[in-house]
Amino acid sequence: MVRGLTFVGNRSIDDYTLSTVIATSTSSWFATAWPVRWLGLGAKRYFNEVEFQRDVVRLILFYRQSGYMQVVVDTTVRRTPHDVYVVFRVYEGEPVRVRRLEITGVDGIIDLKKLRRALPLKVGDPFNRLLFQASADTIGTWLRNRSYPYEQVLRNFDSDVGADTASVRYEAVPGRRMWVGRVDVQGLQRVDTATVLHTLSIKPGDQYHEDLLYRSQRDLYSSGVFRSAVVTLADSVPPEPGDSAADVRVNVVEGPGHRVRLGGGYGTLDCFRGQAGWSSFGFLGNARVLDLSAQVSKIGVGYPLDGGFAQNVCRALRDDQTGQNDRFSDTLNYNVSLTLFQPAFLSPSHTASIGVFAERHSEVKTFARIQVGTTASMTLNARRRVPVGVTYTYTVGRTDADPAVFCSVLNACDDSTQRFLNTQRPFASIGVTAALRTENNPLDPISGGHVGVTVLNSSRFIGSSSLYEFNRGEIEVARFFPLGRRGTLGWRVHIGAVFPGLVAVKGVASTQQFVPPDQRFYAGGPNSVRGFSANELGPKVYVVDSTGVTVTGTDTTFTKVQTSPTGGNAVFVGNLELRVPAPILPERVQLAGFVDVGEVYIRQRDVLGLKSMRVTPGLGFRIVTPLGPVRMDVAYNGYAPESGVLWFSDGKNLTRLRNSFSQPRPATFLRRLLVQFAIGQAF
Repeated sequence: MVRGLTFVGNRSIDDYTLSTVIATSTSSWFATAWPVRWLGLGAKRYFNEVEFQRDVVRLILFYRQSGYMQVVVDTTVRRTPHDVYVVFRVYEGEPVRVRRLEITGVDGIIDLKKLRRALPLKVGDPFNRLLFQASADTIGTWLRNRSYPYEQVLRNFDSDVGADTASVRYEAVPGRRMWVGRVDVQGLQRVDTATVLHTLSIKPGDQYHEDLLYRSQRDLYSSGVFRSAVVTLADSVPPEPGDSAADVRVNVVEGPGHRVRLGGGYGTLDCFRGQAGWSSFGFLGNARVLDLSAQVSKIGVGYPLDGGFAQNVCRALRDDQTGQNDRFSDTLNYNVSLTLFQPAFLSPSHTASIGVFAERHSEVKTFARIQVGTTASMTLNARRRVPVGVTYTYTVGRTDADPAVFCSVLNACDDSTQRFLNTQRPFASIGVTAALRTENNPLDPISGGHVGVTVLNSSRFIGSSSLYEFNRGEIEVARFFPLGRRGTLGWRVHIGAVFPGLVAVKGVASTQQFVPPDQRFYAGGPNSVRGFSANELGPKVYVVDSTGVTVTGTDTTFTKVQTSPTGGNAVFVGNLELRVPAPILPERVQLAGFVDVGEVYIRQRDVLGLKSMRVTPGLGFRIVTPLGPVRMDVAYNGYAPESGVLWFSDGKNLTRLRNSFSQPRPATFLRRLLVQFAIGQAF
C-alpha cells in the first residue's frame, strides 16, 4: 500500500499539479495510520510497478510540455512489510523561454496592447505548449466577440533548444464581419416563441457577439421555465460570399410548470426552523414566476410550538425568554409571502418583482418586529458585472423593544409613552443596492471578493410615519487571496451609519433624533465580531426589578440584572482570517485563525476612533460539506461588558438608579472564551 508520495526539487510546478499527472497516489490517512487503519476505513491505493515506471515518463512529458526540455526525473522507493514510500526527484534544468511573440491579422479590430496583456503566454515566460494553445483560443474568442464568428487563428513556433529560446507567431484570419440573421427556436411545447425571443440578448440585425449568445443561454436557464437551453450558431461554416448574416439556433427543453420545495434545519439563534414553497413557472406567459413561500423559526422555544428546548438544545435563547425580553423569543418567527417575478423587464438586462408579505421577525435581546406589507423592486443590469437594485417597501406594523431602550434613547420612561412608541404605524422606504461579486465560490471563497453598497431612505413623503424619518447607508468590502492549493487569507470591512431626522414623541418635551430599533446597527455573533454573542457588542442598558436589589446597611447589591443592547447609529466591523487545510483529511477539514475588531457607536455621545475598538482573536475548525462548511469558532474576549444606565422596573415605569453601571469581566481564561457555531464561512 502506498503510504507516502513525495516530490523533491520541483520549483516551477507544485506538488498537487504533479500528483494529478501520474497514476501512483497515496492512500488516505485513515487507511495507513496505525491507530485507525484496523477499522478498514479510507481509500487504499496499492503500488503498481508498471504504472510507476510509466509515471516517470509522464512527468518528463509534462515538464517538456511546460517548457523544461532538460528535465531529469529520478525515483526512490522504500519498502516495508506493509507499506511503500515513493519519492520522485526532479531536476528541472533551465526552461526554454519565449523570446519573441508576434500577432498579425488583428489590426483595426483589436487593441494589440490589451490583447497581449490578456494572453496566458507572454514574452519571458517558459514556452508552455498548453498556454501556447490557450493563447490561440484567446485570440479567437476576442475576434468572435467582435463580430467575426468564422475566424481562424494559425499558430507557429521556432524553438532553439541550445539557446533555450522560442519564437511564437499567431496569424489571425478574421473572415467576414457578421450580423445576426434569423433566430430559430426549437423544442417549445407550452411556452410561446415570443417569450424566448424577449429573453434573448440578441436580436436579428444586431452585430454578432459570442458572449451575448452565452448570456442569452444563462438567462433562459435561470428563468426556471426551461430544464436546459443551448444558444449557438446555426451553421459551423461561413455563408455564401456576399452574405453577412449569421443565423442563430436556440434549443430548449421545458421544465415542469409547478415545483414544490420543503426544507428544515437548526440554527443557534433560530432553534429549529422549517420552510415550504410553491412556484408556478410561466405564470400568465412571458416567463413570469409566481412564488408562494412560508418560513418559520424558533420551533421548540416559541409559542405555540414551545417544547422547552431553551433549557437544552437551544440554550442560546434561554436568556431571551425571561425578564424584560420575554416577548422576543417566546413566540414563533414567521414569514409568508406571495411574489410575482418578471425576468426581462423592459429589456433582457432588467428584472422586476412585486409581492405582499406578513412576518414576525425578532433579534435576540433587542427587538421583535410584526408587520404586513408590500414590496416592488427592479434590478438594473441584472446579468452584468455590477447589478443595481431599487426597492420600494410599504408596511404597517409595530416594533417591540425593551422599555429601557426607549427610556435611554428618548428619555421615554413612563408607561403611556412606551405604549405610544409600540403603537402600530406605517413604515415606507426606498432602498438602492449595488454589488460587485468576484468570488470563485459563493459558499467557500478562495479568491476574488465583493464590494456592496446599500442606501435606504424613509420619510413621510413616500408614505412613512413621521416617527420614521432617516437615511441609512452601509458599505462592505471583502477580499480573498489563495495560499497554496487550499489555503486562503481573507479580510472584510463593514461600515454603516444612520442619519435620523428630528421627531416629536408623545410624552417627551423636546424633539429627538430617533431611529427605530429594527433599523439601528448591532454587532457580535458568528458572522460579525465573534468574541461577542449575537448583538452584544456596543451600547447597552441594564434593568433590575425588586427581586434583584439587596440593601445591606449603606451597600446596595444588584443581582438578576437583565442586559439589553440598544444598538447604535454607526458601526465598524473588520475581520482578518487565515484558513489552511488540516493535517488530517485536508480535503474535508480546515483550520482557521482569525482576528475580529469592531464597535457600535452612538455618534452624539461616542468618539468614533480606534481607541474604543474591541479586538477578539480566535481559532476555528471547519468541515467541508456540499451545503457549505460547518463551522466552529472559539474567540477570546478579554473585555468587561460595556457600561450603561441601570434602570429599576416596577412593571410599568422605569426609574434611573445609576448613570453608569457595568459588570466585571469573567475571572478565568476559560470563561472569557466564546464558542460560535454556524454553517458557511464568516464572510
